[in-house]
Amino acid sequence: MRRHLFVLLFIGLALALVVLVSRHDAGTVGDLSTDDFAALVYQLALVVFIGAGVLAMFRDRFSQAFETALLWVVIALALLLAYTYRFELDDIGDRVLAELVPGRASSRGRAVEIARGNTGDFQIATQVNGARVAMMLDTGASAVVLTNDAAKAAGLPIDMVKYTVPVETANGRTMAAAVTLDRLAVGSIVERSVPALIAQPGQLRRSLLGMSFLNRLDGWEVRGDKLVMRGYP
Repeated sequence: MRRHLFVLLFIGLALALVVLVSRHDAGTVGDLSTDDFAALVYQLALVVFIGAGVLAMFRDRFSQAFETALLWVVIALALLLAYTYRFELDDIGDRVLAELVPGRASSRGRAVEIARGNTGDFQIATQVNGARVAMMLDTGASAVVLTNDAAKAAGLPIDMVKYTVPVETANGRTMAAAVTLDRLAVGSIVERSVPALIAQPGQLRRSLLGMSFLNRLDGWEVRGDKLVMRGYP
């Protein structure tokens, strides 16, 4: 029986190889790409080899061998499904984390979604020059505004900046320093050379994601409890 099984496996692999060679230029086998078809054939062959090995080990205990082989088949199919839908699973995990972690962006291509925080504001996890900076969406702010500590974390030369730009805050009128951010990223959206301001020490509790970033987007809107931002392709 084992001999017949290996003969059938060899014939099946030979036929699969013929199909792959004949469909190489077309790039597809049915609805599958040639790469996906080759991966499927490899995984099925692996399942058969494992099953044959198990049967050989437990040939005197067929029921136990059958259950073990069936378990391996189920595991192999689960791995195959996980590989086939790996991008969908990543997207689901990303969305779940975005709901659980305030400010975390859920990205789909050049579109980003952020859930509203418990305080009613949109807290946004950004990266400024590679440093993680938590910001709050503020459409009333004409520019991105960084706290002094956030500017330090982003590697900006705060000892050399001059606070010469008048700004209005909740505490009244004050002065801020104008800078240009090399890179500002929210999820998959990345903008470069973004004009921004640095607040003086103690003048701002949280960095603000203002219009100097939002105006660069292809579009943005609030849908219920979700902030949706779309970057240009």
